[in-house]
Amino acid sequence: MRDQQVRAEMRPEVRTEELNIMKKVQPRSLQHDNRVAVARLRLLETYAGLAGRGEHLLGRLLAGAPPRQWAHYPEDDAIDLASNYQWFYHSHSPEDRPGAVEHGHVHLFARRPLWGRRLNSRSERAFAKLCGNSPSHSSTRHLLAIGFDAKGLPISLFTVNSWVTGDLMLGAELTLELLSSVRLNTGYSEIDSVIESIAQLCEIELREVIKQRDDTLCLHTATNKPQDELLDILSEVRIDIDAKLALSR
Repeated sequence: MRDQQVRAEMRPEVRTEELNIMKKVQPRSLQHDNRVAVARLRLLETYAGLAGRGEHLLGRLLAGAPPRQWAHYPEDDAIDLASNYQWFYHSHSPEDRPGAVEHGHVHLFARRPLWGRRLNSRSERAFAKLCGNSPSHSSTRHLLAIGFDAKGLPISLFTVNSWVTGDLMLGAELTLELLSSVRLNTGYSEIDSVIESIAQLCEIELREVIKQRDDTLCLHTATNKPQDELLDILSEVRIDIDAKLALSR
């Protein structure tokens, strides 16, 4: 960062302009750093609490049993009607996702009140055009999937095509905005905490996975891309939570 001391010989109007810029930029940067620090601490406390009780992140959700492939957990999704986000956990067969090392994954959605009035924005109209202007009356939009290993630790972020989840996607700008603002109180406090913390800690990876998603859609030539079953996983980025948490030590 450049030296913040203002030299006496600088013209007063330049000095005032620089100070005004600093006032605008610095609090925003500090606010971001504080959010990340809080997310790290929250994630550590969540897993430490689980370890202290001898519990698995997904233990209560799965009722202590192995997950049934393709089943939704919980059956009717975990929904926060106050924040208008929802999620469910499920797993695929090894044959369905060859090479995958995950135990399963969480699909995260935004409900209509979060995006309904913004579909006519310039960016959303452009994204809808990219996707072939597919109609959908679904009350949700898929934001992201988070892959977990057998220990219940997040290991990847990925996006899927719309036919997989039965709704549609949102443009990159709105998707990232909604991810950065996600708040959850679904009754599964530990999983809610992990989802929220990942959304704060993995800003760079989130931008990359959404960029890759849009690049994939741009390169595909189908008329109705969201319903083209040749497109399944649109993008995927590995995440290293140990490395993210190590930065706080």
